[in-house]
Formats: sequence, C-alpha cells, structure tokens
Amino acid sequence: MNEQEIMKLLEATEAVLHGHFLLTSGLHSPMYVEKFNVLQHPKYTEELCKELAKRYINDQVELVIGPMTGGILLAHEVGKQLGTRAIFTERENGKMTLKRGFHIEPGTRVLIVEDIVTTGGSVQEVLDVVREQGGTPVGIGLLVDRSGGKADFGMRTEALLHLNVETYTAEQCPLCAKGISFTKRGRTGK
Repeated sequence: MNEQEIMKLLEATEAVLHGHFLLTSGLHSPMYVEKFNVLQHPKYTEELCKELAKRYINDQVELVIGPMTGGILLAHEVGKQLGTRAIFTERENGKMTLKRGFHIEPGTRVLIVEDIVTTGGSVQEVLDVVREQGGTPVGIGLLVDRSGGKADFGMRTEALLHLNVETYTAEQCPLCAKGISFTKRGRTGK
C-alpha cells in the first residue's frame, strides 16, 4: 500500500477528518486523526499491519511491542504477521513499564510499533523500556507520523502515512476568522 491508498482508507473510515477542530491542546486545526475509527475494523487493521510487517520482514524481529492503547492492537497484529510474540507497555505512576508478567530477554530483536506519533514521547519511552530490559531495538513502525519530520528516534522508522498537520491559536486561526464552526470530541460548536 502506498501513502495515497492509506490516506484514502483513513479518510473513508473517518480516521482522518477534515474541517475545523478544537484539539485537546486548545489549538485549532483543519485536520483531525481519530485512529480508532480505522482500528475498529479488524480487516483494515490487518491490512495496515501487514504493510508494517512487510517493511520489517527481513530484520529477524523476535518481539513486537507497543504502548497502550492503540499500540496494543498494532503490536498484536504485526506480531501475528511476523510470527512473533507481541506485548505492550503501560504507565504506572506516570512511567512507562512492562506489567502483567511481560519481559524481554536480553538480546531479543524488538520492533516498536505505535499508531500516531506527534512528538514521539511515548515511542521514546517504549525504546527506553526495551533497552533497560536488554532488548535490541531494530526499528520503529508507525501507522501515522504527524510530527512533520520532527520525531527522530535515531534508527530506521517506517510510517505508513506522513502528515504535516497545521495548528493555530484561536487568535491566529483562519477558520475562526471565516466564522467556520469547529468540532470538539464529536460535538459541534462555535
């Protein structure tokens, strides 16, 4: 799948929305990404994860790991495609960690997957966990990189879709200036 095909799929499932959005950060944007609108469809999740797995098929991946929540679905499906174990990290007292008896044997070749990266903070935390456990990170697989190229993990990173999403303060928002209503978490307002 190429980026155009992936964008069409994400738009068709309303995982990528166009309009005027008030983000949780308080900024405004003409685009919003709601990953679970595509991930709720196992068939599409499988297709996207097959594409991620294909990109790492020759890297001798032994374990796939992702952060809770969307990363769980991706890790499971990419792990299934690569024939490996799949686990996830979660936060405990604000720190990303392995729970539920999950562990990484020293030297294990690990692929980190994540649904959407904006700053890369969660992926970096997962990388730290992998390294603390003695794992060997072999790459990062992303559904969407919306960092505009700013997220750099110092290793091969494959994103199925790259987005450079514009954001504005309310005062600078051209959509507000035009009087276009915004959407916030499923509600419409002005």
